[in-house]
Amino acid sequence: MVPIRFAARSPVYYHYYQHYRLYDCANNVGGFTRSLTYHTHNKGRSTRLKVRIADASVSFHSLCRSHAKLSSANLNKSKNTKVVDMSQNGSDNRFKFYKVVLTGGPCGGKTTGQTRLSTFFENLGWKVYRAPESALLYLSGGVIFQDLKRDETFTLQEDIVKTMITVEDTFHHLAEKRTTNVLLICDRGTMDGSAYLPREDWEKIKEKNSWNEVDLRDNRYNQVIHMVSAARGAEAFYTIVGHKTRKEDFDGARQLDTITADAWVGHPYYDVIDNSTDFEGKISRMIAAVCTRVGIDLGDRLAPNSVKRKFLVSNMKDEAHFPHYQEFHVVHDYLVTPSRKMQARLRRRGQNGSWTYTHTIRRPEINDQSVELRMPISEKDYEILMAQRDDQHYTVFKIRRCFLWNNQYFQLDMYQDPAPPGCKGLMLLETFTTLKDLPELPHFLQVEREVTNDPKYSMFNLSQKGIYSSSCEEASPSSQTQAGDVYDDMQQKDSLESK
Repeated sequence: MVPIRFAARSPVYYHYYQHYRLYDCANNVGGFTRSLTYHTHNKGRSTRLKVRIADASVSFHSLCRSHAKLSSANLNKSKNTKVVDMSQNGSDNRFKFYKVVLTGGPCGGKTTGQTRLSTFFENLGWKVYRAPESALLYLSGGVIFQDLKRDETFTLQEDIVKTMITVEDTFHHLAEKRTTNVLLICDRGTMDGSAYLPREDWEKIKEKNSWNEVDLRDNRYNQVIHMVSAARGAEAFYTIVGHKTRKEDFDGARQLDTITADAWVGHPYYDVIDNSTDFEGKISRMIAAVCTRVGIDLGDRLAPNSVKRKFLVSNMKDEAHFPHYQEFHVVHDYLVTPSRKMQARLRRRGQNGSWTYTHTIRRPEINDQSVELRMPISEKDYEILMAQRDDQHYTVFKIRRCFLWNNQYFQLDMYQDPAPPGCKGLMLLETFTTLKDLPELPHFLQVEREVTNDPKYSMFNLSQKGIYSSSCEEASPSSQTQAGDVYDDMQQKDSLESK
């Protein structure tokens, strides 16, 4: 298929352009970290989305060491500084409000981590808000940090912190109105600005605004997570190509990673996620760190050696036998790609009329790692990218039911009409576990057999028109087949968790 030509800055162009760049990287580099920017234009307004990916396969020295000693004078509370109570959501003690900062060095996996963390907690029934990186508001407005004089940098960093505080407090006010648990993921936090200023300038900003570091660092956030740059221990995956605001070489990236990490030293709940595992393990460790602090016990789902297990379900008992669950409507569409070894899709996931949208690209394995790019996108961008829907695949409609049973987290996917031919009534149960033996499965589900490594049960294959259209009837009892995984491969471990 010959790609349709689109405007160079449209999301549709971005989709094709990124596919070719991933393909070129897959053939020329033994792994990569990519940081990307694409623009959409609507009624004269430009929207900019920055995406970072980082793979890591090389062990490296832990970053958990302190280089900075904070002066006790900076820890004095100010009467004019607002202290945000994060212990509860509004006046209802039944619900939690948890505020976490995701920060890190260049190419640390921060953006992908936000998406994965958000999806994970939404599956548990939490309302998730994401406070965007305030600096990007100014960068997208034409500000170039490198061109600023010292006094201009002083003013800008002061205003960035003020913007950050306003945005975070707005989300907090929204959370107070919710009668559910709320997670607020902050793309960087108030202390990050100190990494971009001389120490004396940062002290002047604090003095001018009657701020102190106890409130800016400790009292505003329940937890801080630093995603270590790929330039520390995963150099093969570090790149600045395609990132207009990233200019650092290896040494510069390491230096920025260090001073950013140092900015948060002293927070009582500070976790550093290094590159001692592959990228999938890095993301799992980040999510596990948040779950541990929140007090969520999910068994071994996030253990480093945890693998996805999939089971064909032919029937289930009535609702009375089910534990508490969260249910979502999920719609998958595959997009055209330049290579059969590359897969891309759009996901629309909703509950009670509210929807989130995700664009995912996955390239072939390199160095035993599957590299994927996953981005939250707007409804408008979703509609634009749908123009590249692959006509060789059916649209897949599912109801996803997420629940905990015996301290094990499960997802039950149920195919809905209009379903691919022969796949009507298809149900698949998924869980992550470190157990080699068959895990204990819910008694209220009639499980036929395990289908973890059966390519017939790949959603990519099941959604294909023609060649795989009859595979559902062949592979499932009473024409009820599996369809839970988005990019399952017989030879490749599926890394697209919680689709």
